[in-house]
Amino acid sequence: MLTIILLALTFTGIYGQNGRNIVTGADQTERYLTSLVGKNVAMTINQTSTIGSQLSLDSLLSLGIKVVKGFGAEHGFRGGNSYDSVDVKTGVPTISLYRGKNKPTKEDLSDVDVMIFDMQDVGTRFYTFLATLHYIMEACAENNIELIILDRPNPNDSYVDGPVLEEQQKSFVGLNPIPILHGMTFGEYALMINGEGWLANKIQCKLKIITMLNYAHGKPYTLPIPPSPNLNTQQSILLYPSLCLFEGTVISQGRGTKPLIAFTVLGNPDLKGKYPFSFKVYNRGRNKAAQTTTKCYGLDLRKYDTNIFSKTGRIHLSWLIELYNAYPDKTSFFKKGANGSYYFDKLAGTSKLREQIIAGKTEREIRDSWEPALSQYKEMRKKYLIY
Repeated sequence: MLTIILLALTFTGIYGQNGRNIVTGADQTERYLTSLVGKNVAMTINQTSTIGSQLSLDSLLSLGIKVVKGFGAEHGFRGGNSYDSVDVKTGVPTISLYRGKNKPTKEDLSDVDVMIFDMQDVGTRFYTFLATLHYIMEACAENNIELIILDRPNPNDSYVDGPVLEEQQKSFVGLNPIPILHGMTFGEYALMINGEGWLANKIQCKLKIITMLNYAHGKPYTLPIPPSPNLNTQQSILLYPSLCLFEGTVISQGRGTKPLIAFTVLGNPDLKGKYPFSFKVYNRGRNKAAQTTTKCYGLDLRKYDTNIFSKTGRIHLSWLIELYNAYPDKTSFFKKGANGSYYFDKLAGTSKLREQIIAGKTEREIRDSWEPALSQYKEMRKKYLIY
């Protein structure tokens, strides 16, 4: 019976939504199930963590695997809330690794023999799942727990670009010295973390990576499940590397729109008269009666040809420069936090990009300043590529 179930699960992975070319690590249950039998298993997953069409937690429990704990990243364990709770469907206790704490404690792992990490990445440094992987690796290494990574495609791995993170800008949206577009899968990134000694005290995590079949960098891949609420279309996922920087500015990226078109539009009310396109953002109130709307004017990128990114190998900086120049109050364009710092700098990985835009530097001048760090990273990256 077990053999029949395994074949069924693997078959679904091969002939799923993305065709028969790519088979994810999770769908190859025959390659890792024996490592889980008779052990207490923890899982770091979310709604994208599927075996065939079923959440991997549910699949492994149905196969008799003892899953004792779940860890949730940003947006939650099944894509719900991000707080400690119990998985409603299975009763497995879950612990949030977002907001309250980012790293499992020794107590959290006291009853765990092996950890599974399986989530869908979108390929950018500021996507917080990378930081979650880093802290999961560190906790597993400190507690002598093997980490099994079920590898998945990176939809934005056809190019590597952006400034490399500077040490003083380290945060949960950027822990390690990599560019905005890192060009790796989670499995490859984990090898880099170990290889470069980025964990605390240069400790090494015991890794087992279940690699994909028929995957190659740059191979088109449409995500079957949205990785987070505001990345709900393939267009938004491919635009995200260029648009997320706007989170550190007064420019809306379409969060709170109905229907949700986040990360496919850019705008602000103060750009009225400068752009014909507009969209409404619904501002949350305590109840429907208290809800208000804001009309923003700016750029409609819903039909933008995202093939340009892989052809040029570059994120789109000109939108940032254009909207800064169009915005009437330059002094407030980049949002400043209560402590006087700029979130934009954390996202960019450097304060130089903000300073260069204010100074009127050209895109060419800005890109030139990313060297030699960007080229050095690209060379380092080659050591860790699996595919």
